[in-house]
Amino acid sequence: MSKIQEIVDIISTMSVMECADLAKSLEEKFGVSANMMSSGAPAAAAVVVEEKTEFKVELIDGGSNKISAIKALRQVKKDISLGDAKKAVEEAPFVIAEAATKEEAEAMKATMENAGAKVKIS
Repeated sequence: MSKIQEIVDIISTMSVMECADLAKSLEEKFGVSANMMSSGAPAAAAVVVEEKTEFKVELIDGGSNKISAIKALRQVKKDISLGDAKKAVEEAPFVIAEAATKEEAEAMKATMENAGAKVKIS
């Protein structure tokens, strides 16, 4: 396996934030930036990181206070019935949102965690 392929494999396992930190570190180390790409600099001189715009919000565990978690789930997912919310909390994992914005995902997570539930954003 070539060194380039090894690096690509490692980068593909990194989170968006880790990739952004890598890009910043490379810019500082080599004195280049993504803006240099348009100025004719070699393509290998810059790393471009595409920022993620859609996030999946998943209920991992309803926590010990199921009633609070059910109420919170109904607050963040307006179209869910009481019965479906109860089932989702009791039988987690459950996808709350497939394509939420960063702000929406963080707000959903905060509401659910305030109710004692565990939530994952990916």
